[in-house]
Amino acid sequence: MERHVFPELRRYVEGRVLPAMSSIPEDRKRTLDRLATFISKRRAEGASADLVFICTHNSRRSHLGQLWAAVAAWSHAQDHVRTHSGGTEATAFDPRAVAAVERAGLRVQRPNGEDTVHLVSFTSEREPERCWSKVYDDPANPMQEFCAVMTCSEADRNCPLVIGALERISLPYPDPKEADGTAEETGRYDESCLRIAAELFHVMQHASR
Repeated sequence: MERHVFPELRRYVEGRVLPAMSSIPEDRKRTLDRLATFISKRRAEGASADLVFICTHNSRRSHLGQLWAAVAAWSHAQDHVRTHSGGTEATAFDPRAVAAVERAGLRVQRPNGEDTVHLVSFTSEREPERCWSKVYDDPANPMQEFCAVMTCSEADRNCPLVIGALERISLPYPDPKEADGTAEETGRYDESCLRIAAELFHVMQHASR
């Protein structure tokens, strides 16, 4: 990682994320490489690569996708990549997922003490990511020429067609919500956070070749 990120995040990436990349199954890599190809192709065309991570409630996995794609793109100097998220319905950026990214070394601010909008930073050299729960076709997200990344099976089934998308990629993850309120809760969220981080670092590394 040549670009500046916060020290605690650098330790997490170098100590946990990069080693976890070696455990990604080959069949999963084939799907991830489709996303890398989209990113590479858009760069070759001189266009932005807009990635919209979509799950049902835009509360957990889609936000983790948005944030780790941003971190990985920054780390690999993929400056044409722009990351977004949305759901088939809007709820809230779940505080358990917020806590997971904070444990990984990202810094989260809530402007004016609000719970709805979160400003998530991973470096002092660029503006933070704005994260809040919204539907995937919210005006804040791109309306055309983007890649729709389906991060949960339910949203994948409910949105067989994402209008305006150049590419639609099914990349579901287990829902950490299943462990809410149990002794496994923190571990399950940390596991989801690490897996998504490792896979998106693989994507950006592949797109950089």
